[in-house]
Amino acid sequence: MAIYKGESVGIIGPNGAGKTTLLLHLNGVLRGKGTVKVLGMEVNDGNLRQIRSKVGLVFQDPDDQLFCPTVFDDVAFGPLNLRLPEDVVRSRVKEALEKVGLSGFERRSPHHLSFGEKKRISLATVLSMHPEVLVLDEPTSNLDPRARREQINLLKEIRITKIIAGHDLEMIFGLCGRIIILCGGRIVADGQTKEIIGDRELLEANGLEVPFRRD
Repeated sequence: MAIYKGESVGIIGPNGAGKTTLLLHLNGVLRGKGTVKVLGMEVNDGNLRQIRSKVGLVFQDPDDQLFCPTVFDDVAFGPLNLRLPEDVVRSRVKEALEKVGLSGFERRSPHHLSFGEKKRISLATVLSMHPEVLVLDEPTSNLDPRARREQINLLKEIRITKIIAGHDLEMIFGLCGRIIILCGGRIVADGQTKEIIGDRELLEANGLEVPFRRD
C-alpha cells in the first residue's frame, strides 16, 4: 500500500479489520513484521523521534491524548519535546488553537471541556507539531450532529496529507478522494471514493453500510 503526498485517504472496514492497528504502525507505536516507510524513511528505533515529528496521530478517544492540567500544557507538549524556544512554542500553541477554533482556551482544564472540544484540542496537540502527515482514528465518533459538522469542516481546511480511519462513510466521502477497505488485516479494495462508495455489493460484503449520499 502506498499513500502519496497531498492525498486524503480513507481507511474503512468492519470492527476488527485492522484499521487502528494500521494507523499505529505509521509512527511506530506498534511494530510489525513487514516494512513501513514514511516520507522515504523506514520506521525503526533509530528515527522514531524524526518520524513522530512529521506524522501526527490523533486518537479516537481524546482522553487518551490529553493528560496535562491545562490546554496550553497539552498543546505545548509536542513542541517542547522538539526543544523549540519558548517564544516559538507559545506561537505554535496560539496558532494551533486558532486553527481548531478554540482561541482563549489556554488556561482551561481539558478534562472539564465537552467531548467535541476535547476532540479539537487533541487535534491541536498534533497541529502544534507542524506535521507533514495527519493520521486520524474515527475523528467524528461520538459527536453530536453540530460538532460532527464542525469537525468535518475543520479537517477540510487542513491542507496536508491525511489518512483517516472510520465507520462514518459520509465523513469519509466528504474528506477523502481515495478509499482503502480492510478486512481481516488485509486490503480487499483500493480505489477512488466515488467508485468504492457506489459499489453496494462490495460494501455490504465487508460489513459496511451504504451511505445515504453517493452522488
